[in-house]
Amino acid sequence: MSLAKDNNDLAAQANNAGNNSLFEAQYEHDLEHKEVEGLDADAPLTLRALVSTKEAGVIIGKAGKNVADLRDQTGVKAGVSKVVQGVHDRVLTVTGSIEGVAKAFSLIAQNLLDNPITSSPPGTPLNALQPVAQTSSVRLLISHNLMGTIIGRQGLKIKHIQDTSSARMVASKEMLPQSTERVVEVQGSIDAIRIAIYEIGKCLVDDWERGVGTVLYNPSAPRVPGAGPGGYAAGGAPAPGARTNNYTSRTGNGSDFTRPRDESQFRPRPEPAFGQNTANLRTQEISIPADMVGCIIGKGGSKISEIRRLSGSRISIAKTPHDESGERMFTIVGTLEANEKALYLLYGQLEVEKDKRMNLSGDHIIEDDEE
Repeated sequence: MSLAKDNNDLAAQANNAGNNSLFEAQYEHDLEHKEVEGLDADAPLTLRALVSTKEAGVIIGKAGKNVADLRDQTGVKAGVSKVVQGVHDRVLTVTGSIEGVAKAFSLIAQNLLDNPITSSPPGTPLNALQPVAQTSSVRLLISHNLMGTIIGRQGLKIKHIQDTSSARMVASKEMLPQSTERVVEVQGSIDAIRIAIYEIGKCLVDDWERGVGTVLYNPSAPRVPGAGPGGYAAGGAPAPGARTNNYTSRTGNGSDFTRPRDESQFRPRPEPAFGQNTANLRTQEISIPADMVGCIIGKGGSKISEIRRLSGSRISIAKTPHDESGERMFTIVGTLEANEKALYLLYGQLEVEKDKRMNLSGDHIIEDDEE
């Protein structure tokens, strides 16, 4: 049975839960939620969701009041990725205990229900479920490798989550651009969303190893035809409308990994003469998941040495993660063209590794109903 058909059939069976609670009363009611046997509600969990720019404004509130209140009420850490010009989606990240994260998303859903957004953003990656009266929805970002954990064999796990919570759930068939994440939309009453996310969180914590190496989705402006990584054309000049260099590729969480076209265009270049024409040198930084660093360095440093040689840029790698995400910073120094070639090759190596991991995990995702 295909994943899309499986989820649509299951979603059709789900019923909406009862009436919504008040925003403040909901949090107190959530303290009594102990429905999953053996659940460690204090287990750490980071859960990401897609929100529109307008929804992000509601979630953050004036001068950050709403998100600050959310942190105080639930004990979670919560934040929204920066605005990207021309992009209508942002990433909401919530970190805390399973219980705290579930409560946080229920309060966010209630807040969005109380402050409705009248129009849907164009270009939404998933054909969203159409909310009905007194329901809200959350678009969770879930690693492709963890979809099997949530769906379960023959779809039994996702059916259990929907039956337990009375929420509707539907998963996108494709991964989001330049990532290994997919969208799982959860729709229902505020309490239904809380219970569903509680159950989903338990699945993710129990099987966290499968999520290692996930390439996180970062909303970014569409690339122009023929453009390489960072919006640059094959010759190294900025493509029309593209942002120039001197930027950090990490926008929110994770990195923007782009498939290379033909590496034959990159011929060995001499190291930049750092004692001369230093005004032409650019410094760029990209953040790479720690477990992906090895595939870039290669055995005995062979791969990173080749990237340095082909691009002509100097590339240094931080020895330790630069923040709580566990990612490590790569610093690239060279001319604009050299840096662009270095990025192109780095992203290509990451894409190759991503494809390898997807192929290894593919048999866990889609159940085959042929007998």
